[in-house]
Amino acid sequence: MSGSSVPALMGTEHKADLNARPDEVHGAAARLCARWKERFVDFQPVDEQGRVLRHRHRPYASSADLSAEPEDHLRRTVADLARSGESLLFDTLLRGDDVQTETFRSYLRSALSREGLRVRFDSDLHLPWPMLCTSDGSTEPVADLDALFARFLGHRHQIEHTGAAYAWLGPPRAPLLQPAVSLNHDPRVGRATRADDVAKALAADATCTIRTTYDELVRDFGNADLDEQLTYFWCHGEFLSNEPEPPMLVIRLEDGTPFDGHSVRELRAAHRNSPFRPLVLLNACHAGISRANADRAFLGRMLIDHGAEGVLGPQIAMPQAFAAEYALEFVTRYLRGGATAGSITRELARHFATRYRNPLGFAYGLHSGMDARLDRATEGNT
Repeated sequence: MSGSSVPALMGTEHKADLNARPDEVHGAAARLCARWKERFVDFQPVDEQGRVLRHRHRPYASSADLSAEPEDHLRRTVADLARSGESLLFDTLLRGDDVQTETFRSYLRSALSREGLRVRFDSDLHLPWPMLCTSDGSTEPVADLDALFARFLGHRHQIEHTGAAYAWLGPPRAPLLQPAVSLNHDPRVGRATRADDVAKALAADATCTIRTTYDELVRDFGNADLDEQLTYFWCHGEFLSNEPEPPMLVIRLEDGTPFDGHSVRELRAAHRNSPFRPLVLLNACHAGISRANADRAFLGRMLIDHGAEGVLGPQIAMPQAFAAEYALEFVTRYLRGGATAGSITRELARHFATRYRNPLGFAYGLHSGMDARLDRATEGNT
């Protein structure tokens, strides 16, 4: 651990050899993601006799705006998720009673308890960092929903995860009058959501390529001259067995043919000097899995390794209603130009929590790309 927000320790960085095993940490992370689905996304109200209220089917998943929901239950649920997120970070990953670990844990808690940092977790353990939490160490229950939201790292800081793949940004791009973007989607997904509004936002002030089939993806990803500034995926995704490797995320457009990280490597490996340097918004809904060794990051790593500046996507099986609202807000703000993906991601986490009482913005994470941004030119100044 190093940076201006932690005090220097004898002139060097903070370091601790952790006791936690990788499979134990992965297991705790999988449990946390499962709890978000079970306790929040799939929450189903019942009447006094325990019967399902069919007119209130999964209220937290059916709308992005939860401001009209009973706040008492919402507060208890968010408190449960916050407790699990804090435990994963400090009781599982950073557990230990030796002086070195205790010192590391103390300094990290102090730093993360601040506001507005830019935090990079550089690790081959791909964890849902924005969903993790910190607090002042008090054991008293938090009664205020806003105070609970403020415990999440995604609310407090700009965060990116890096690991084996880190984007080489190269020289800055010249400002663009008409950026190139793409919509890679299955038109059948999210018909009752604001998906059409996202498509309109992508095409409003940019050159937008629309792809709906695997063959179209292969055609363009295999092109050495492919050059996009924002690549958006809105489609189905699922994890497939990949023994002896971890399960692998694949996405499917309208024709259902799987496209995965290996596909990216096969198509882009020969084009290392390509201008392809987009930010990728991977809004692929998937069923999620609970296996401890599941690698959710492989597709993102391959995209970054072959040119992408970063990949933004959900860490859990995201309800389509929220996913579409999130994408609309992100696309609109990013295409205005100037703001970085890291700053927008944090703004949206706070926006949905404060205005709509919805914590699902914390479940979106950046794999690299915190500094990715679009510089827009103006007429007469291109």
